[in-house]
Amino acid sequence: MPFTIRDFQTADFDTLWRIDQNCFAPGISYSRSELKFYMRRPGAFTLVAAEVAGAATADPNSGTAEKNFLASPLASPIAGFIVAEAVRGSGHIITIDVVAAARRWGVGSLLLRAAEDRLRSAHCRRVELETAVDNLSALSFYKRHGYNVVKTFPRYYSNGVDALVLEKNLA
Repeated sequence: MPFTIRDFQTADFDTLWRIDQNCFAPGISYSRSELKFYMRRPGAFTLVAAEVAGAATADPNSGTAEKNFLASPLASPIAGFIVAEAVRGSGHIITIDVVAAARRWGVGSLLLRAAEDRLRSAHCRRVELETAVDNLSALSFYKRHGYNVVKTFPRYYSNGVDALVLEKNLA
């Protein structure tokens, strides 16, 4: 399933908020006002992964490049999004969310690479992010993309869960 990365459009907001609610547990997911706040911060940007309309799809688990033209398993053409910011030479990934039906299709990797490229263009030398200590799939994902744990924030999330802070050199 091919995806394109584009800038956020105001009409996307409700879909992005619903995606965030589905991706994260209460206490970790953002309220509407929190998500808007982070998206509007100085230096912030939001990128959206959208399914390319009418494109052929291939099963990511089949191990073949065989194409089929089945209907998309996604409820919306938006497969995921990332919110990041560039502040004084440093980047910060605020959230990255991919709908369950689009996982294992490389959407998260596309979003992360696009955000890192944008941060490099903004002259950021490093990028950091937080993830819950119990989010093992996120931790594995970020480690595959060159992020390293640098510290822990106790009780970082409103539900009391600790966060790991990960960092990557962009130079």
